[in-house]
Amino acid sequence: MDLLRKLQRWWMLAVLLAVCGCAHHAKVLPEKIRTVYAVENKTDDPSTFLAPLFLTYEHENPYNRIGRPSAIGGEEGQKGIFVDTDKPAVYYMVRRFTTDRGEYTNYIYRVHFPKVPFSMIPFNLTAGKNVGLMIVLTVDSENRPLLITTVHTCGCYRATLPTSYLPADALPEDWEDGPLDVFGEKLPWSLDYAEMESPRLLVHLRPGVHRVMNLEVMEEKALNSNSGFHLIETPLLPMDELESIPLNGDTTSFYHDKGWLKGHVKGSVKLLESIFLSLISFDLFVGTDKAYGDPDVTGNPFYTSLKPWNRNASDMWDFARFLQFWGWKL
Repeated sequence: MDLLRKLQRWWMLAVLLAVCGCAHHAKVLPEKIRTVYAVENKTDDPSTFLAPLFLTYEHENPYNRIGRPSAIGGEEGQKGIFVDTDKPAVYYMVRRFTTDRGEYTNYIYRVHFPKVPFSMIPFNLTAGKNVGLMIVLTVDSENRPLLITTVHTCGCYRATLPTSYLPADALPEDWEDGPLDVFGEKLPWSLDYAEMESPRLLVHLRPGVHRVMNLEVMEEKALNSNSGFHLIETPLLPMDELESIPLNGDTTSFYHDKGWLKGHVKGSVKLLESIFLSLISFDLFVGTDKAYGDPDVTGNPFYTSLKPWNRNASDMWDFARFLQFWGWKL
């Protein structure tokens, strides 16, 4: 009984710290000029015209800038992985999946930042280096977005939102009209793409922790004509390039390829999350950023639920199963 009580106390403490460490309500001050990372839409390729725009705040701090995973040689052949903010990049992958209702395509976009800085007030549970974020647009055969999924590259803070194109009977049973609460962030319950000529998804990023704090759809021409935005043209690169980062005439992977850390981003172990959440998740490296890929290859499922018994069902690689797990009826 004593052991059970201790485990219960630890669980409650871990959950409390997780909630406190995830809910960031510090007011973000308005800025006259807001910095937006934008993939230039020059072609009819859906991967470019569907690519989200990333709006950053407090851009003067390097850790709030999107960068490019890079490598530098160290002593005795050690390879140092870091995120170079002088060369921003958006990485993408295209995957198709089938459900009982039809065939769909995911356009998956991934960006990385140098770090989440350590802070006690507010408490940054996710402090660490080489952190990242993924945005997934699920489209139908006409390339109309049906669902938007946002998730950090550790599998944390997953949110899935419908668009105006999603049939009402595909919503989860408990879906309610109103702001979606994602660990302290309030996101819109639906995104309206209707009657827009060139809609672009604008992702608002909370400074410091890089949480998605708002999503909106806007006309591309309105963005280009708005003097309140400073646009940083960002190349769109295949996600496979993260496995072959140039280094002294050779290449190295962004991810560990063997050992206990196989499938995780190099240099991205989140010490605080490991201390407080590893016991309840049965994962020593919970919170560490990871590869998005076939778990049979990476050795590391991209799970989105902390409960160990949901590890496979909540894995985003099998997207049809992932949607079913979270209640969507696509």
